[in-house]
Amino acid sequence: MSRTTLVRTAVVAGAAGALALTGAGTAAAETEVPEPASFTSAFTAMATPDMVVDPDGAAAPGEPGATGTFTYRINSDTEVICYDIRLDGVTPPYQSPAKTATHIHEAPAGRPGPPRIALPNPEDDGSGRLVSEGCLQGPFTTGVAPNGTDTGDGFTLDQIEADPSAFFTDTHTSAYVAGAVRGQLTAVPVGGVATGAGGTADDDGAPAGLAALAGAAVLGTAGAVALRRTRRQ
Repeated sequence: MSRTTLVRTAVVAGAAGALALTGAGTAAAETEVPEPASFTSAFTAMATPDMVVDPDGAAAPGEPGATGTFTYRINSDTEVICYDIRLDGVTPPYQSPAKTATHIHEAPAGRPGPPRIALPNPEDDGSGRLVSEGCLQGPFTTGVAPNGTDTGDGFTLDQIEADPSAFFTDTHTSAYVAGAVRGQLTAVPVGGVATGAGGTADDDGAPAGLAALAGAAVLGTAGAVALRRTRRQ
């Protein structure tokens, strides 16, 4: 049976970095939930190796030639985040002391910061591309507790909506523990209205606002975002 999906291509310019994570292997992320009927916001990031920094904020380039396209849709009323993550040129195994090695961290471009959400690590979809998609509901935990308190404790999705540029997304591998790729979040429209205004999903589960961006560019201070709609068999 065929289903319509969104393949997102995003370009987000700007310097960025990653919190260095080393040590234990990964574990399963939180239990996933069904996609909600509506979203209050949507975000995207194009993650590249040149954006990665170490825990001190010094440049620590990730895997050469690797890229990551991260698309997030949020319903902050119900604390649900839906994710569509696609990695090209990233070489597992993953490595992080967190529950997974794929995260949303809190920090502006060029600075390290703690993970707030641990997302399922992308897996090979059979074409060589690593893919992860689904939805998670908070409260969120990361498995990282440097002072005895999990770095996801007290975090809510409306914090991303309030200041998306203060958050970045990345993935970590055993060869690139500071991060294989990283990108800052950039808001995009959802439901045909301004981000954060409570857009809805269309009847095949794709956010109407994102579908409406097919073939168009969304320009912002961080860069440009282009999304196109394709049919997957």
